[in-house]
Amino acid sequence: MSQQKAILRANGFTFKQFFVAHDRCAMKVGTDGVLLGAWAPVAGAGRVLDIGTGSGLIALMLAQRTAETVAIDAVELDEQAAGQAQENAAASPWAGRITVYQDDILQWAKNCGQRYSLIVSNPPYFVPGVDCATPERASARYTSDLTHDVLLACTENLITEDGYFCVILPESAGNKLVELALQRGWHLHFRTDISDNETRPPNRVLLAFSPRPGEQFLDRMTIRGPDQRYSEAHCSLTREFYLFR
Repeated sequence: MSQQKAILRANGFTFKQFFVAHDRCAMKVGTDGVLLGAWAPVAGAGRVLDIGTGSGLIALMLAQRTAETVAIDAVELDEQAAGQAQENAAASPWAGRITVYQDDILQWAKNCGQRYSLIVSNPPYFVPGVDCATPERASARYTSDLTHDVLLACTENLITEDGYFCVILPESAGNKLVELALQRGWHLHFRTDISDNETRPPNRVLLAFSPRPGEQFLDRMTIRGPDQRYSEAHCSLTREFYLFR
């Protein structure tokens, strides 16, 4: 136990190969971001974009999973979060591969000049309702600033012909995004429905779309088994990241 305490640091989350400080970010390191960063298909990725990077968590996870030649761009609207993401990237083993931009993704995309073979986003997903403690947290949680239709339109101008656009959302919001994406001409290639345990219905979903048609792969994963320990599927997905697993 003393060894574990010696490794862990305050004001953030310690992973096997990097540390994510998140005390200046509205949204902290959480299960959704870790799942997306571990799940997104990286085979053959040439250049990666993380939209709404927050603390930089997913960008760092994808840097760990990809080759040294893969460049990763991360865009974050909030100034405090973007600054912290830059610091987290600079302190990581992949400082030379991750570039963080503090900007509105809609404005940034107009001047980007790049196409990406993998785009990921842990996007806002709540319809505006109950007030948040800060405007920054409201922007991170609610779709008023970046609707899913606008997000799809933005990624259409940034994705390569055979690239993937990946998100994680609550199950109901994910189903609506699938409808929107199919209407806009995207093709759903991968879908993983996630449940807290075997007795509960799925409450979140991982989705991977592509501009090109292709075979569709659907599966389901539970976070915990009957004994309330993390399931083998969850451990297998996240083993390269979580400490003490």
